Formats: sequence, C-alpha cells, structure tokens
Amino acid sequence: MAMNVGGNEGQSYSDINMTPLIDVMLVLLIIFIITIPVMTHAVKIDNPLPPPPNFVPPPPPEVITLAIDFDGTMTWNSQPVDRPTMQGYIAQEAEKDPQPEVHIIVDKFAHYEKVAQTLADLQRHGLKKIGFVNNDLF
Repeated sequence: MAMNVGGNEGQSYSDINMTPLIDVMLVLLIIFIITIPVMTHAVKIDNPLPPPPNFVPPPPPEVITLAIDFDGTMTWNSQPVDRPTMQGYIAQEAEKDPQPEVHIIVDKFAHYEKVAQTLADLQRHGLKKIGFVNNDLF
C-alpha cells in the first residue's frame, strides 16, 4: 500500500530545497561574527612622531648578579656573601634612583627555601626589577 502525498505521480517537484542554502548561510554568518572583531582590532600609538634629533637615550641600568648555588652559597656580583650582608647590600641598592636590575642565577639543585628567602628579601626592601637568568637549564 502506497500513500499519495499530493500531486500526480508523473509530475516533477519544481521547488528548490532551501535547507542546505540556509545551513550554509548560517555557517557563513557565524564565521563573519567571529572574524570581524579580529580584523577591526587597532593598535593605538601615543606618539607617532620620531624622537627629536638631539634625543639622548637614558643610560642602561646597573645590573647586579645574585647567584644561589646548590649548597645554599650566595654570591653578590661574584663575591660570596651571607644573608645578613646581602640584606644590607639590598637596602643600599633599593635607595638608588634609578634602581638597578637584579639578575638571579639559581642552580637547578638549589633548595627552594633559599630562593624564596632571597626573593622575599628583595621584595621587602622594595627592589622592583628582578629577573631570573639562565633558566634554560630547567
């Protein structure tokens, strides 16, 4: 038994199937909604002009090398120091303007406690330019 849904059996269906067209349009709409904010992102430039010809760049900051060895030995610019002496050096350097950069070199077998104490001392005295150097070994 067959069911007749309208129309004659020999007649062809002449309307366009709109479902695939609507699906493609929705996908394109989603793609445009996602990509347009990325394309309209602008970079703001405060001063587009080059510096004047008599401009002298500021001198590079002083660099202090602080190394922590695997056994807890600390060196300040290649001079062995203990923690109280190092805290005195940190207090002297924190008063300078501009503040020097502190480059910390830590042995990969050093105890975390020594590194944390050193970072706390640097922060407590107000040094802001601190960086780890030679950490490509980890």
